[in-house]
Amino acid sequence: MFTKDNILKSLTFGYFIIAFFEIVSEYLAYTPFICSLKPLIPLLLVVIYLVNSTVKNPVFVIVLLLSMVVNILFIPNTPICLYYALIIFTIHRVVIIYLIFSLQKVKDFIPIIIATIPFLLIFFYLFIETNDIPQNSFYLLILQNILISIFAGIALSSYVMYDNKQNSVLLISVLLFVMLQFTVFIEKYFLVNEFQRLFRPLAMTFNTLAFFSFYKYVLLAEKSNNN
Repeated sequence: MFTKDNILKSLTFGYFIIAFFEIVSEYLAYTPFICSLKPLIPLLLVVIYLVNSTVKNPVFVIVLLLSMVVNILFIPNTPICLYYALIIFTIHRVVIIYLIFSLQKVKDFIPIIIATIPFLLIFFYLFIETNDIPQNSFYLLILQNILISIFAGIALSSYVMYDNKQNSVLLISVLLFVMLQFTVFIEKYFLVNEFQRLFRPLAMTFNTLAFFSFYKYVLLAEKSNNN
């Protein structure tokens, strides 16, 4: 019998199976599978969310669709595609921060500022230590560092101020996003042409887990707001 729970379990199982084959394809550098599976992962998460959510927030759907575009642009691994991926990824970060603020009514911004500072220091230290950054990506990467630091600061301050399941899942998701950004930055700008077979599958692993965790957070936040 096709109940909602059975459909969700099947879709979730399919999500992780597809992610597994995508990660293996990244390790083997098998382009046909990468091209077909990489965009499919966020699309399947859109379906899972729409089936499971009673709210069906269009902003979260936009977040996942932007992620799909970024995934596609990362496939060719060329400077021009990387540049456009950074532009879309910057828009993605702005939308995801907007989504969090719409789900969590923040009244005090001081804890967010305090929690953001350590992440800014870490990301900008890595940025300063990197020499081979393309001129056209320089300011985009600065903005990326600021946005991921704010994103992490929101999650960390929310968890410290209100330790509940919703904020715990958000913190887990953001830590995975932080590790994803570290991995992509190191692969693209810091250790270029070194450990490629390690960094790409590692980045895809973080990507898959981070977005699934964020999906769980969105569901918990919607349920909390409805209550």
